[in-house]
Amino acid sequence: CSWLVLLAAATASLSGLMLGYEMGLTSGVVLQLRKILSLSCREQELLVSSQLFGALLVCLAGGPILDRYGRRCSLLLSAALVVGGTVVLIAVTSLVALTLGRVIVGMGTSLSGTAACLYIAEISPRERRGLLVTLYELMLVVGVMLGFSCSYAFATTPHGWAYTFGLVIPPALLQMGALLFLPPSPRFLVSQGKVEQARVVLARMRGGGKENVAGELRDIQVGLKEESEHSFWELFSAKANLRLRLLTGMSLVFLQQATGQPNILSYASPLLRSVGFNSDAAATLASTGFGVVKVVGTIPAVLLVDRVGTKSFLCVGAVGMGISLAALGTLTLQSRTHLTSLCKSQTLENHTYSPWELNSTSTELDSSEIFSTQLPSHWSAEEAQKTDGESGSFWDSDRGRTHLELSSSLKWASLISLLVYVAAFSISLGPTRFLECRPVFFCKQILPPELWIPAAPPESP
Repeated sequence: CSWLVLLAAATASLSGLMLGYEMGLTSGVVLQLRKILSLSCREQELLVSSQLFGALLVCLAGGPILDRYGRRCSLLLSAALVVGGTVVLIAVTSLVALTLGRVIVGMGTSLSGTAACLYIAEISPRERRGLLVTLYELMLVVGVMLGFSCSYAFATTPHGWAYTFGLVIPPALLQMGALLFLPPSPRFLVSQGKVEQARVVLARMRGGGKENVAGELRDIQVGLKEESEHSFWELFSAKANLRLRLLTGMSLVFLQQATGQPNILSYASPLLRSVGFNSDAAATLASTGFGVVKVVGTIPAVLLVDRVGTKSFLCVGAVGMGISLAALGTLTLQSRTHLTSLCKSQTLENHTYSPWELNSTSTELDSSEIFSTQLPSHWSAEEAQKTDGESGSFWDSDRGRTHLELSSSLKWASLISLLVYVAAFSISLGPTRFLECRPVFFCKQILPPELWIPAAPPESP
């Protein structure tokens, strides 16, 4: 690849970095904002889901934008939306401003995801296309790790949530500045009738070789011509088994969401807070391991997927995710975590409950008084013995230590279960779903027509 292709691919991949960063910072920022703004459970859910709502809006209108204005202009627009939305949510400290800003940021990151993959695929030479496209997924998991890390870095800083949100602005501005000097994709130029301009761009990106440039340009023209002869509704027909391939791709994308990975990322810190991590900073630091595991798990999957096969990775990952989630559910029951109070902040810091109060049913206790962070690991044996002495009951200190040790082991076991779940996802549904879906959804943009529409067998005499 020429230096121009590498620079263009790296610039487009910054969209993956920004999307992953926005995904990773959510859980840590929610812990800070729910105390500052006294957010209720519904308000926290609204804040978390607002970015996804913005992504949904762009999914409905992003196709025409990409086709009319091109991939490069769409990337410029998405970066501008990320900057504008971030400025809105950090300028005014209110739930309305935060929600509106997250919607705008969600629109930008969603549009850039599709535009970046298409732009990289259309500027890359065929023999390096797969490697450069997977660069986007690698940058995405790196962004998730940075999001968790920055949330922890500013967890104890006044207005740390604003700094965490604001750190996405520099890469967005860097992407905008670099895109101004990068050419549009040759395929888009040909689709707009600018064949000579596309020839010049191909010559710059391929470093000469007029015969190769002419052949690639001819392939693009033939591909666009044959693409115009097929309609969108053919995806639902039995021709070339497209219907089954479409359902397979849609199922993989649906399972990617339904398996709970977005929920784990968005509520990682509150979940760890509920299973025994005593402070917001400790819970955010523990959740940083999720980002590290995603990076470590994605790299071997990208390098070995062509040798081992995507189906093997998907099967192994599904088994690992199922076992880890079952273990997490069992540990949660053992720790007697009040999941109904998972989204509530700890307001009664100095209140102490005895083991008999903890073991009592939720109908005997006011749910507004006992929150998920009120676990035995927060108490000392002396405090519990004092509380029981005042209430006329007795609790042996050795038994108190047993409760403390049990809660501590459950806390770390829960964290390990979550890390195993994230690792299993990172080697299966994380990177491989794009490879399985690519022949269905990106065939017209990436692959030559002769590869995605099999030639009809010769008719017998």
